[in-house]
Amino acid sequence: MSAQSSDRPLLDISNLRIAFRSGRRATVDAVKGVSFQVPRNATVALVGESGSGKSVSSLAVMGLLPADSTIIAPASRILFDGRDLLALSAAERRALCGKEVAMIFQEPMSSLNPVFTVGAQIAEVLRLHMGMSAAQARRRTLELLDEVGIPDPETRIDAYPSQMSGGQQQRVMIAMAIACEPRLLIADEPTTALDVTIQKQILELIARLQKRHAMAVLFITHDLGLVSEIADHVIVMRHGEVREAGPARAVLEQPQDGYTKALLHCRPSLDARPWHLPVIADYMAGPPPQRYAGGDIAEGQGVTPLHPLERQRGSGPDDEPLLVVNNLSKSFYQREGWFGKREFQAVKDVSFTLARGKTLGVVGESGSGKTTVGLTLLRLHQASGGSALFDGRDLLAMSAREFQAYKRRIQIIFQNPYASLNPRFTVGQILLEPMRIHRIGAGERERVALAHQLLEKVGLPASAFLRYPHEFSGGQRQRIAIARCLTMQPEILVCDESVSALDVSVQAQVLNLLQDLQDEFGLSYIFISHDLSVVKYIADQVMVMHQGAVVEMADSDQLYRDPRHPYTRALLAAIPRHG
Repeated sequence: MSAQSSDRPLLDISNLRIAFRSGRRATVDAVKGVSFQVPRNATVALVGESGSGKSVSSLAVMGLLPADSTIIAPASRILFDGRDLLALSAAERRALCGKEVAMIFQEPMSSLNPVFTVGAQIAEVLRLHMGMSAAQARRRTLELLDEVGIPDPETRIDAYPSQMSGGQQQRVMIAMAIACEPRLLIADEPTTALDVTIQKQILELIARLQKRHAMAVLFITHDLGLVSEIADHVIVMRHGEVREAGPARAVLEQPQDGYTKALLHCRPSLDARPWHLPVIADYMAGPPPQRYAGGDIAEGQGVTPLHPLERQRGSGPDDEPLLVVNNLSKSFYQREGWFGKREFQAVKDVSFTLARGKTLGVVGESGSGKTTVGLTLLRLHQASGGSALFDGRDLLAMSAREFQAYKRRIQIIFQNPYASLNPRFTVGQILLEPMRIHRIGAGERERVALAHQLLEKVGLPASAFLRYPHEFSGGQRQRIAIARCLTMQPEILVCDESVSALDVSVQAQVLNLLQDLQDEFGLSYIFISHDLSVVKYIADQVMVMHQGAVVEMADSDQLYRDPRHPYTRALLAAIPRHG
């Protein structure tokens, strides 16, 4: 490599403009003149919320933009090691992408072919781009699986994607991406859906591979908390434009743009629990409200003097028990042979008490049994043993007819609101249906009035009543799901990863809403999450689950200050921290 080529950046994007067709003639500008560089052997983080244009920019580099998009030429340029990618033929682009430029996608299960083994899929890359024989490709695949930390590669090479965990699937995607030793690796939200411990492992793996293979990495994320773990440089995007760029330490410690400051502060912190989390609008409209430590809030700054700086959490002897769960168990059975079956214990003797108006946080990795606990309490799974006393009545021992009256009192908010909202119903129909079934309201006029009140309560306009779920953003759909639960006037809400898929600012809005509703109606929450920072913010008590069992339970502040169980300490150690 010449001195001149070593001085220029590996990837140089200049004035990139991308438009999408909307209807016959209208276009939407998704990327508006974006310019940035990725130096050789460095990691650059491209940060922004959904709709910021960060993933679209990376797809333009790979030549994977959808058919309804257009890169506006001749101003736009994408140079890879001095070569103009936009000037290459389709065949030249295919030869380059996969060998010298590779990409890891957010959803490995959507990217891996379910009918081929993981070994066959990695070997295909090697045979296509490196010209290896079948035997050579298999040997190299085994080396790659070992390099990315897949246990027992000789066995797992013949496994199908569905037989692997989410973390293992992502490792297979990484193995496929580095198979040809690319010079640029693009990682598009590779840890978003992963547990905090698996997330840390994947970040450490990417950092280790970057150094070992002397690659440049373009790491795309919506969470600035991850940036300090991996990036040398940071580029912050919003609405298709670059808002701020610079060395990672400078951007994280001394952000200049209001949007960057908002991304840093919207996410719950382990060190403080403000009455309300700040949101993007607080920073974009001007300096955020100054909140003084040690007592009251200055007058006229958006928070009343009655609200202290810190929200107090925890349980006390005067708390009124609402739900008492004893020795809850749930087993699933899998056919084995012609007549046999194998038992898998998903939940093992779980016991806890949920107080009225309080929040129980349930944390653990995927497969720990936390979601199964919530679904079993709602009788969406049939319990294998134990009891759940709700106001003295055992929910699990009731007949279906008896439980019908209790369905109103315990409701669930799912992780994916779009999958749980009927796409053929308007928002109004979604809200009115449960009220009709449970005969809430004296008549249709009263139900419609209540639906409009609930829309206002969750921060949606009255016009939402006549619109469909697909017309709303992810955060707005989650508000609709919350409003639907409130139509039943419940006493307990089970929040099953209900904010984990949201951008950090939208997540802050939904957490503030949940807290306001608890303050107003005295709701009790079972808050299930793998995000320990969010649980620290909203929970009074925290229950840690591992392999179906409760390994630790304590008041929120106590557990985070002095974790007793090694598994709890491992979860806390994996939380990304700024700086």
